[in-house]
Amino acid sequence: MRKSALLAFAVAAMLCLAPSAAHAAAPASIDSTETDVTDGYTPNEPDEPTLAGSTAVGECERDVPWISYAVELTDPDQQATGNTARLVITDGTNTATLVLGDLVDGKLSGRILWPGASVDGAGNATGWPGWAFVDGTWVETDGNYRWTRGNISAKITVNPEVAVPLSYPPATPVCAAAPETPMLSPDSPEPTVAGFLPATGLGASLLPIALVGGLLAAIGLIVVAARRRHRANG
Repeated sequence: MRKSALLAFAVAAMLCLAPSAAHAAAPASIDSTETDVTDGYTPNEPDEPTLAGSTAVGECERDVPWISYAVELTDPDQQATGNTARLVITDGTNTATLVLGDLVDGKLSGRILWPGASVDGAGNATGWPGWAFVDGTWVETDGNYRWTRGNISAKITVNPEVAVPLSYPPATPVCAAAPETPMLSPDSPEPTVAGFLPATGLGASLLPIALVGGLLAAIGLIVVAARRRHRANG
């Protein structure tokens, strides 16, 4: 009788402890799952540095060809390996590298003379790419960065780098971007201007309009004078 009572008590105790043991084992299963998730986690790749938005533009001012530039480096994860900005110009055969300067807080802007151009102390133009002053006359030459006035490509480099559209600034009625001195054409003994009129004068395409306008003005003056003379005689 006593043995039966002890046996029944042991069985009851085991039944009471079994749920607690199963409950205690549950966290171990959750920890195992969390470990598997952690082991499979891949960190985000660092963002690559970029010069997107940087520009370089050819401009003419007071007959001087300039390159105006604005450089902006975006580098959130500090991946860039340089800090000095350069402008690289090429036509596929020739290459010119212009040092623009060091970035400050990832930015740099300003302007630099076009390769082959020069100015005096007052900022007046004294040289242009593809031109040479020979025996008192400006003549075109294949040297002095003449190739930069043709089909070129350009890029700004800091490491990273970015391509930028760039071309030699064209002449306008207010800016020559080349010497204005008249030269003798091989086909004519008369002095001619190398493709343009002086920067302060009229463009070649506007000259006929100006002549017609002057002729009409002169005719108008003659008509007015004739009417006044007719009234005076009447």
